[in-house]
Amino acid sequence: MAELSVAQRAVLAQMLERVPDRVLKTLSGAVAQMPGERAAALSIMLADETIDRRRRAIAFAPLLPMFQRRPDGVDSLTFPAGVLPRLWKAASSKEPELLLVLDDYRPIEENPKMRAVADRICVAAAAVVRDQPDLVWPPNGGDETARARGLDELALCFDLAAMARRGLLNLPDLILRPTGDQLAELRLLIRDCAEITADGGPRMLEIMFAHLGDASLILRLVVHSSKASAKEGFLSESEMAGFVNRLIAEVEARVTRIASHKPGAKADPGPGLRADIAWCAETLGELDITLQLDPEGTWGKQAREARERINKSLSGTLRSLDKTMDRLMPSKAVKTAGRMTKQAPDLDAEAAPLEAVQAAVLQLTLLSALRTAAQVFGCEMLRSQLVQSVTERVTTWVDLVIEAVNAGEAPDQRKSLAMVETLAKCLLVIEATDAARTVRRRAGAAGARASFDEERSPRAA
Repeated sequence: MAELSVAQRAVLAQMLERVPDRVLKTLSGAVAQMPGERAAALSIMLADETIDRRRRAIAFAPLLPMFQRRPDGVDSLTFPAGVLPRLWKAASSKEPELLLVLDDYRPIEENPKMRAVADRICVAAAAVVRDQPDLVWPPNGGDETARARGLDELALCFDLAAMARRGLLNLPDLILRPTGDQLAELRLLIRDCAEITADGGPRMLEIMFAHLGDASLILRLVVHSSKASAKEGFLSESEMAGFVNRLIAEVEARVTRIASHKPGAKADPGPGLRADIAWCAETLGELDITLQLDPEGTWGKQAREARERINKSLSGTLRSLDKTMDRLMPSKAVKTAGRMTKQAPDLDAEAAPLEAVQAAVLQLTLLSALRTAAQVFGCEMLRSQLVQSVTERVTTWVDLVIEAVNAGEAPDQRKSLAMVETLAKCLLVIEATDAARTVRRRAGAAGARASFDEERSPRAA
């Protein structure tokens, strides 16, 4: 089979630049098993691309997360993903002989020579952005003002890359329990960045922000960066205010999303709803702990209003839970003695329709999601009462159904046990695991007995 042509190699090289790391690894393994000269040539290209990306990840490590949007959706300084491979190719080609230093197996923090080369490439990258902007970030007919601003930010971030590499080593400690020396180092770092460019301090925190999985933890870095930053009056007037504003904006967006979930919705709210509630609770809790919010200040009012909106939305939905559960547990009045009656399961009723089950799951999902968040939103009492009420109602209703099945009084035993299974799943949604196990165990025993009776009846006849 013929070798790859120059044109084919050029096209493949462009395609490989766009392939995600995970796909590249899978593709490398698949091509390695293929026969032929072209497959061998492609395998070499894939290996070279893998090595090149490892070098890029080491050299550009301080800024690498900034070439993708934050998974939590919080607004942050980001650059187009397509800029990264073009910028790396241009910057690393300045002194290609230095790239071999990046192949050292030792961690970069233990290898001064590797760190020096990585920092040197970042300096070259800043120069490339300024000298060849169209090469790394070609005009695409979009907003040229935004592109020009992005190029300026990109160059300034690479100016700070070497200092960011040093500062990021202390990041895990800075968000937990930093020592006095580590706090002093952070403040010195912020001050040094401010000497390079007027807004170097906030930009350094922007770089660190990109490395934080939990966006609210940036508040700790903001507070640590200055002794006076914990006070809302000072912080709201400083250049660091943008971080707080962004977190509150995302809280408000998620509050709106939480309120949009209505009982009876066909889509399963599942993980997304839980994540939104937990995220809002953690962020509002972090605001309370980290910042000294003024109750009458802008942020204090926004945080209070967000809590009130969540509380109102969730409370309204949860208070209708009893009616929703009624549809899953149909009951009827039966006579006991004389004119006295009591409520008992209506086993002649049709099983609850799918939309009723979905509505119950939505509300129970909300109830479950509030387990760790209700305290922050001020609805812990309502949550606790509802969990207890649902658990007691379900177990009581199930007990009566099981008794009817065991006594042979259920018109359709399979349907009755199916209704019990639905309720067991509801108990699992609110994490009433023990009660759910008991329900399923009793239903299993009743079902086995019913099957045995069915098999024995024809024989007896």
